[in-house]
Amino acid sequence: MTNDARGTADRDVESAESDAWLTDVDVLVNADPEHVPEMLEGRSGSAARLMAAVYRASAHLHRDVTAGVRRHLLALDAARYGDRGLAARITAVPVSGGTDVRWGVEWATGSMVDHRLRQALTGHTSGVHAVATGVVDGRPVAVTGSRDRTVRVWDLTTGKPVGEPLTGHTSGVFGVATAVVDGRPIAVTGSRDRTVRVWDLTTGKQVGEPLTGHTSGVDSVATAVVDGRPIAVTASYDRTVRVWDLTTSRPVGEPLTGHTDRVKAVATAVVDGRPVAVTAGEDETVRVWDLTTGKQVGEPLTGHTGWVKAVATAVVDGRPVAVTASDDRTVRVWDLTTSRPVGEPLTGHTGWVDAVATGVVDGRPVAVTGSRDGTVQVWDLTTSRPVGEPLTGHTDCVNAVATAVVDGRPVAVTASHDQTVRVWDLTTSRPVGEPLTGHTGRVKAVATAVVDGRPIAVTASHDQTVRVWDLTTSQQVGKPLTGHTDWVNAVATAVVDSRPIAVTASHDQTVRVWDLTTSQQVGKPLTGHTDWVNAVATAVVDSRPIAVTASHDQTVRVWDLTTSQQVGKPLTGHTSGVHAVATGVVEGRPVAVTGTSSEDGKVRVWDLTTGKPVGEPLTGHTGWVFGVATGVVEGRPVAVTGSEDGKVRVWDLTTGKPVGEPLTGHTGWVFGVATGVVDSRPVAVTGSNDETVRVWDLTTGQQVGPELVFPAAVYAVAVTLDGRLVVGFGQEVAVLTRC
Repeated sequence: MTNDARGTADRDVESAESDAWLTDVDVLVNADPEHVPEMLEGRSGSAARLMAAVYRASAHLHRDVTAGVRRHLLALDAARYGDRGLAARITAVPVSGGTDVRWGVEWATGSMVDHRLRQALTGHTSGVHAVATGVVDGRPVAVTGSRDRTVRVWDLTTGKPVGEPLTGHTSGVFGVATAVVDGRPIAVTGSRDRTVRVWDLTTGKQVGEPLTGHTSGVDSVATAVVDGRPIAVTASYDRTVRVWDLTTSRPVGEPLTGHTDRVKAVATAVVDGRPVAVTAGEDETVRVWDLTTGKQVGEPLTGHTGWVKAVATAVVDGRPVAVTASDDRTVRVWDLTTSRPVGEPLTGHTGWVDAVATGVVDGRPVAVTGSRDGTVQVWDLTTSRPVGEPLTGHTDCVNAVATAVVDGRPVAVTASHDQTVRVWDLTTSRPVGEPLTGHTGRVKAVATAVVDGRPIAVTASHDQTVRVWDLTTSQQVGKPLTGHTDWVNAVATAVVDSRPIAVTASHDQTVRVWDLTTSQQVGKPLTGHTDWVNAVATAVVDSRPIAVTASHDQTVRVWDLTTSQQVGKPLTGHTSGVHAVATGVVEGRPVAVTGTSSEDGKVRVWDLTTGKPVGEPLTGHTGWVFGVATGVVEGRPVAVTGSEDGKVRVWDLTTGKPVGEPLTGHTGWVFGVATGVVDSRPVAVTGSNDETVRVWDLTTGQQVGPELVFPAAVYAVAVTLDGRLVVGFGQEVAVLTRC
């Protein structure tokens, strides 16, 4: 064997051994998270690539937690990538310290996992609205601005923050750009505090005094060089654009005026050898300005039918172009030489498009756009076609995008209202795993039932669909149920004429009934509510199946599911929107329990036979009540409520009194509440936008085991008859079982 061949063989053995180390799930659960990411780079084996994707999916969440929480998140993400066996192996890993109460992940959907994610950067404490990239001491960095009033710098190679946050702004930071002044890298930031600030990225110090002059918030910043001098261009809610000399910190000329509404975005380019600024705003126009003369170039570029929220520039086939993003959900490309649109608008986003950046991938110019639909899309600017599937993972609006090159690979850096910054590999690569796709919008509700002898879950989503899942196989049953024309907020199940049905409630003010055997809608929508329908429950009254619906119109309505007719008059008494409803039986009489959006957190009980309220409202919550469920504890009927105040309360429905102290632990609003039996004990299960699920023993009032951490806010929970948990988090659905 030659030396070269021997060296290649040695490297192959070393790589195989290293890949084997990487797929050792015990190491991944228990090893120091500071060292694991180094092992993720450059792995080519399919098993190692899968584990790398699984580890990265929630690394920002399990980096600084106990091994038990890390184990749960890794198992969940393995299931999201479609590998139930790997999820089970991870769950079986023993950990030291803490109470080892385990929930295994049977299966989960993977609509929000993406193998192109390199890392998620966390630290901001509010939505991140601005991002730019640059180079400091030879290393690529991202600079981000947030509603939390801070500016942060991140090393894009390591994913770690560089120094302390940059502070000084007294309101949210919505614009950021980078430049080099006198040989030093700087960032320029714009804020709703009406100021522009310059920061030395080497020292982390502010340079000089804030630049003032705008009379309203500054939402966008760009930089350029004019006549050999570095300048910043800022766009403001005061409808003006201003130019600043970054060497002297003084304004250059008079403000650029012409926009007739707030200016939301600015970028710079060179057209015919002259530096220009391209601005966009709420007047639905795009304008080009000669930065040497301070004059507008030509007429405004028109075509968008909504606010123009973002603009970037590039060169395509040797010609300078602007790429604009709008509330009309389209992206448009403009030839800056002719001031004409290039091709048709780029469509595909299902929400407002708030962000755009440009870059080069494999030698081709691309645009990268971020939307309120939570996705990031890459577009080939030569062909005007999307490149691959959208990048998914953010759990809220994508507010800003930038591009960079890290370790020789093009990346996109995206900033979101979910408080994270994510870095994505833009180079085409092979998919990893076999994620189970499902909802494309927030999962707001889940209910369970049995159809043809098989346990199923029914989920309702902001994507306007209802989906049915076989809990045993994890497969969808039939096609999504469609018909609602707005968010589907709630779902309940029942049996009508011996057939299992689902009842759904929507923002479109309608209630719909679905036959779960045929996946067909039953009859026409139930109408009568005059505002969003937020919640639904089912019951049997006088031997007839009924649905009870709660609406933002402050009413509760009862519907006969056999005739599809409303029963009696609406139940009135709430003085604000009704967000939650459940049904139960008290002293042999069917009741409904409702929760409201009033600040005093009132809960009401209604006799479903008479339509009258039972007793006085149940008071104690100090915020909106979003979730309610009923159950029986030691022979007594109870209601369990979850609230904006972060508390869970248990109520004796016979006496109308609270049972014990509030159940505390959640640090966010409690949206999902369910009751059931786990390990032969009555429990409540609650889900919150603090991204946790908690299980409570209703006999003792104590939490059962540690909280279950999820990668996104939890809005929906259910407990099956055999004690499994069904959880809706973000756009995903997961099924957990006790180990």
